[in-house]
Amino acid sequence: MDSRTKNRQPAAVIEAMIAAAYGDSEVPARADSIAELERGWFNAVYAVRLRSARRVVLKIGPSPRTPVLTYERRMLSNELAALDVIARSTDVPVPAVEFADTSGAVIDAPWFFMTRIEGENLGALLDGGAVPEPEAEALLREIGATNRALNAIEGPAFGYLTGPAFPTWREAFSAMIADLLADADGARVDLGLSGERIQGVVAAHAGSLDAVRRPRLVEWDLWPGNAIVDGGRITGIVDHERALWGDPLMEAGFLGSAVPIYPGGGAFLRGYGDAGFGVDASTRRLLYSLHLVLIMIIEPAFRGLQDVGQAPWSRGRLAAIVERLENSGRQ
Repeated sequence: MDSRTKNRQPAAVIEAMIAAAYGDSEVPARADSIAELERGWFNAVYAVRLRSARRVVLKIGPSPRTPVLTYERRMLSNELAALDVIARSTDVPVPAVEFADTSGAVIDAPWFFMTRIEGENLGALLDGGAVPEPEAEALLREIGATNRALNAIEGPAFGYLTGPAFPTWREAFSAMIADLLADADGARVDLGLSGERIQGVVAAHAGSLDAVRRPRLVEWDLWPGNAIVDGGRITGIVDHERALWGDPLMEAGFLGSAVPIYPGGGAFLRGYGDAGFGVDASTRRLLYSLHLVLIMIIEPAFRGLQDVGQAPWSRGRLAAIVERLENSGRQ
């Protein structure tokens, strides 16, 4: 996938990064030992075979001069924090960080090396029809169970792992919406509705967010495209940069009724099990769907046009969600 946010680097620079992380003796001699992994949307990611033949992955964040959404400004640091807490708190298979540099000494952007998880991308396999239906069902159920294990981790406050932190979920989520609306306004993005109307409907239903009393780890971006599989089992979960402390109901697998983009949502739910999300769950799900489609509308202004149908489709979903919230009464 192409994007203006991808901070691609020439081989000579990547070799300098390898030397900084592993020493000169690990700089590969062959040019084909460095290959870009192009499936992601935001960061530049490379598969690297070190001179010792060990395979690792390099992830590079955008240059600080590249315009990004407000919540994306600390994404790579946020992922490092998420990988640390997941590794310390669960048995969920995630890459191990081997070296991270946020100093700007080699390039003017944060970057890190991590272990490579063997297997294939489940999203790509499903898109290509390469997974038999019973196996796909089992894998999607496994994603649901994995997501529940991640949601069991409790945090110190609400908000992204690298901050800002909020004492309540209502404050954290309201700030997330305000940031997106400011991003849209600054980039002159047509949302199809006024920012005031969107802000108003969120404020009218913000009381539903008070049911969330304990900040839980929310992956938010855990879908088949971020699962690695091998031998019919999930061998790794990748791309944790959007993780936050919040309401597990915000996970992508729960939003299918309003934003039908998650393949195999029923299998995900069966794997996750009965979570008992309590009062106002339907309202909160609509608010989280609103948040997701806002991002889908605004992203192309920062990354470049990737799918001509994304913004129009998302504007239609946003209008429908706002109308449903307005018709459900005010709290």
